[in-house]
This record gives sequence, C-alpha cells and structure tokens, in this order.
Amino acid sequence: MTLSTALKTGDLTALPSRRDEDWRWTDLRGLLRTLPPAAPAHDGEVPAGPFAGLADAETVFVNGRRVAETEMTSGVIALRFVALADTASQSASHALVVKPGESLVLLESHEGRAKGYVSDVALDIAVGEGASLERIILVEDDAEAINVVTAEVALAPGARFAQTVLTSGARRQRIETRVSHPGAHADARLDGAYLLDGQRHADQTTVVTHAGVDGTTSQLTKGMVTDQARGVFQGRIVVSPGADQTDARMGHHALILSEKAEVDAKPELLIFADDVSCAHGNTIGALDEQAIFYARQRGIPEAEAKAMLTVAFVGEVVERIEHDGARAIAAAWVAKKLGSPE
Repeated sequence: MTLSTALKTGDLTALPSRRDEDWRWTDLRGLLRTLPPAAPAHDGEVPAGPFAGLADAETVFVNGRRVAETEMTSGVIALRFVALADTASQSASHALVVKPGESLVLLESHEGRAKGYVSDVALDIAVGEGASLERIILVEDDAEAINVVTAEVALAPGARFAQTVLTSGARRQRIETRVSHPGAHADARLDGAYLLDGQRHADQTTVVTHAGVDGTTSQLTKGMVTDQARGVFQGRIVVSPGADQTDARMGHHALILSEKAEVDAKPELLIFADDVSCAHGNTIGALDEQAIFYARQRGIPEAEAKAMLTVAFVGEVVERIEHDGARAIAAAWVAKKLGSPE
C-alpha cells in the first residue's frame, strides 16, 4: 500500500492507513477522501532553489516532470522537486548511482510553491565500493500539502553514506529512508531535524539493515513541535544473523513547546547476532526553564531566549553536515524558522 500506487490507479484503498503498523501515526487513507487531478506541465521559468550557487550541476522536476538534468557522478549536484500547481497531484522517480571510488554531494530540495498539492517522490540510490555520498535534504512544503518521499539506498563494501533531513512539515509528510548495509567496513550516518508549528505534521522514518560483518551506523534526529503540530520518528536498525561486529548508534531527542503539540517516537534495534555494539536513546521534554530565566535576567526577551535555546538544541544535527556551504544554509534556515538572529 503506497501513495504512489493510489496516484497511478486512483484507488484510495491503496493508501496506507493507521492499520499499517509503520503508518499508524501518518494516516493517509483517513485524510484523503478524493485524489486531486494530475498537475499540468509547466513551461515557464522555475525560481531558484535553496541551494542555488552551490552545485556543479542540477536536475529539476516540476509538477512531477523532469525539466532539466545534468549527468554527474562526482562533485556537487542539486536535485530539486518543485510543486507549482495548486490542488494537484504529482509523482516523480529518480535513480542515482555513485561509481566505485567516487565522491558526491547531493543537495536535495522539495519546494512547495503551490497550495494543497499531493506529491510522491521515489529515489533509488546506489553507492559503489569505496564511494562516498553526502545527501542533504531540505523540505519546505505548503502547510496544506501531502508529501511522501521514499529513498532506497544500497551500499557496497567500503561505501560511505551520510544524510541530513531538515523539514518544517506539511499537512501530512513522511520522509522515509531504507538502507541496505553490507557491513564490510561500510558506514552510514542518518540525521534529521524537524521544526513544526501550526498544525503541521512530519514523519521521519528510517530502516537500516546490516547484512554483513564490520558495519557502522550512526543516527541523530532532533525536533521541536509547538502549537498543534505533530512530530513522528521511527528508526529501525536490523542486525541480521552473521552481521557480527556491527556498531550501531541511534538517538532521537525532541522538544514539546505547547500543551497541544505531540511527538510520537519508536526507536528499534532488532539484533540477531551476538558480537555487536548497539545502543539507542530517546528523550522528549521541554526547554530548560532555568536557562530561560537566566537569559531574561540578562535582558533577553523570553521569545528570543526560547529561540536561541532551540537553535542550540538543533545545532548538533546541523554541525554534523560536512559540506560547508550546505551547513551554512542549514544553519540560516533553522535560525529563520525559529525567529532567532543568525
């Protein structure tokens, strides 16, 4: 059951619902009573994206259609999915292969420049032996949009994959990443940050399956919800039989800044091997009132103090971004979302 299938067939029963364990907090069937018409082709200019000026090449999808593409297997590339049609549906798919020994930075953006759209994006990513890929994803959807982004990532021995998701949510939003990890000295880092207000919803779901010996995974997700927003984190690390000497770490930490906001978290370690080092942590709480008090004593208004503390809280995720330009844009995006001076 997927949104993609529903958009292709028009069959609403293909939508995932709360009866599906992995979708119980991101119910699409109960929300979508009708599917909007397909988005029309766009033949006009496309506004610049959030990573403008950083990439050596750019692939652009507008309303689900590819309008520009430059083939590259190394360097820095931008991958943009732009919604420019109100109350319309769009779907897109893209495959990316990083050749053995190559190094690539993927600056991926999902840009909601329309109202009330439904979007589904599927990515197929392969990172070759000894290759490296850093994927930075910035998602800015319309408040009434529905958006599902699913990435299937296959790592070869000795490959390195690093990912950071930054999102402000939507009416319903799910960013899902599934990693096939071979062990064999391959390394995966999966990070994320969600900053939600109003009635926005964001679901960050990851599954990493270790299939062989000597693999590492590190994961850190942080979030903030206020007003009536809802954040969802589902992280699952599977250590298959025989995947000895796996080193896997997962952490999710969230701030709830209003009584009506909600965070649902489900970190999981499924371990079927003996000689492993695995751990996970999960905390959900509020800002430190004492820190806010000290800031106010120094003449800082309460709203600004809360923004500064939240920026510092999320900053650990931002600082783990390796690409300098992308890290600077991410830091500015966080500061703007939280109303804090940069």
